[in-house]
Amino acid sequence: MLLLLLGIIVLHVTVLVLLFVSTIVSQWLVNGEHTADLWQNCTSGTVFHCLASSTNEWLQSVQAMMILSVIFSVL
Repeated sequence: MLLLLLGIIVLHVTVLVLLFVSTIVSQWLVNGEHTADLWQNCTSGTVFHCLASSTNEWLQSVQAMMILSVIFSVL
């Protein structure tokens, strides 16, 4: 029973770490000179240029759910 409880605790801590990393990391998709993540899209040609990626409704809902999941997991 103690081993099962220890396994559950390790699993929960691992999920929390992965949640924080996936929310904070700044390069989800890298394609040559173009990088994209949950918060912004950047191009790095002769001039490094970043635009906010929150123009789509589905992306705004994903951003909101990620922030809410971090808040609720801390509580």
